[in-house]
Amino acid sequence: MTTILTYTFKNLPTTSKWALRFSIRPMSSALAVQTKMKTLAKPNTSNVVVYDLMPHDLAKAALMGLMHWTSVPKEVVDSIIFGTVIQEVKTSHVARKAALGAGFSDKTPACTVTMAYISANQAMTTGVGFIASGQCDVIMASGDKLMSDAKSVGQRLSSISKFRLNFLAPELPAVTEFSTSDTMDHSADRVATAFAVSHLAKKAQDEGLLSDVVPLKVPGKDTVTKDNGICPSSLEQVAKLTPAFSKPCSTVAAANSSFLTDGTSAMLIMAEEKALAVCDKPKAYLRDFMFVSQDPKDQLLLGPMYATPKVLEKARLTMNDIDAFEFHDAFSGQILANFKSLDSDWFAQNYIGRKTKVGLPPLEKFHNWGGSLSLGHPFGAIGYRLVMAAANVRKEGAAGGWGHAMIVEMYPK
Repeated sequence: MTTILTYTFKNLPTTSKWALRFSIRPMSSALAVQTKMKTLAKPNTSNVVVYDLMPHDLAKAALMGLMHWTSVPKEVVDSIIFGTVIQEVKTSHVARKAALGAGFSDKTPACTVTMAYISANQAMTTGVGFIASGQCDVIMASGDKLMSDAKSVGQRLSSISKFRLNFLAPELPAVTEFSTSDTMDHSADRVATAFAVSHLAKKAQDEGLLSDVVPLKVPGKDTVTKDNGICPSSLEQVAKLTPAFSKPCSTVAAANSSFLTDGTSAMLIMAEEKALAVCDKPKAYLRDFMFVSQDPKDQLLLGPMYATPKVLEKARLTMNDIDAFEFHDAFSGQILANFKSLDSDWFAQNYIGRKTKVGLPPLEKFHNWGGSLSLGHPFGAIGYRLVMAAANVRKEGAAGGWGHAMIVEMYPK
């Protein structure tokens, strides 16, 4: 096998994409392990402060922060469930590694689940199932994604000079939809075109409303106490940006796309009786949820459109009963396409079997503290942020909200 690989590599053109692929990805289990400490700052980048950490480091901090805030003993947690999208190959079972690192007993079970960008929702609802079936009383659900450790093109190319045969490994995880070969931004352009299609996060941060952020001490850096990706802009600035695809009709540009970021979230889930026994006061009820799927080619990002009416019907609620709305806005064009479809009788009749449209969520109830476009998109953690944003919204008359396909009701005062 070694002879065949050596011959193949020597006879590949140096510009071949296969040569580059083979030469830039060291296998994590190889004998030649990198021992030199990486620098915290990448060249020509900013706002990157967790470069030397691994996903389970962030996850551990979230678990420890949650236990500190709630004062719930680790011993009462029956199971830990993590949602993640692309797993770190060195620590494929991030839930177990994070749990042990946070000081939980080695007798506490932990599992890692994945369901693309709603992996966090899958972790939460899996925990609900454990409790409803009587398997567990207390679940800690979490989600995790660390993007800063991804290598740049220059870093990958520099690895050519260090190539060894034992560095060969499977190719990097793909960010495209397998069945269509489209990326999410292509899908956003497609749905935005089909339907003709802030500063709230900064205000919420300045007013101290985003208070559920756990301070993180990073070796060699100051303690991180808030999200550093919030960047207020103007419509005039956004209009000057060059579209990314399908020019000149593309709607996707840097300013109206959610940026990739590092993040971990964690929450405690338990039955009300148990919560009242071990907590000062529960935060919210998870009233109902619904998972849906649709055509991955033309409707990949229309999940909110399909999930919204189903979860409302299941809970016997209407749009008017909801006081705070949270959608994952990966792209602004995608959200506007969902709005257009929610407000379309034709779409309702042809795609979801309704006689009339679902209706629009009132904009004054939508993303009161900013969404993914302004706060970022940590893949495996995004579902928790949406749910907690709905649960944390504090305004007169607010009594509930939903994220993705979940109904969240604030606990009575």
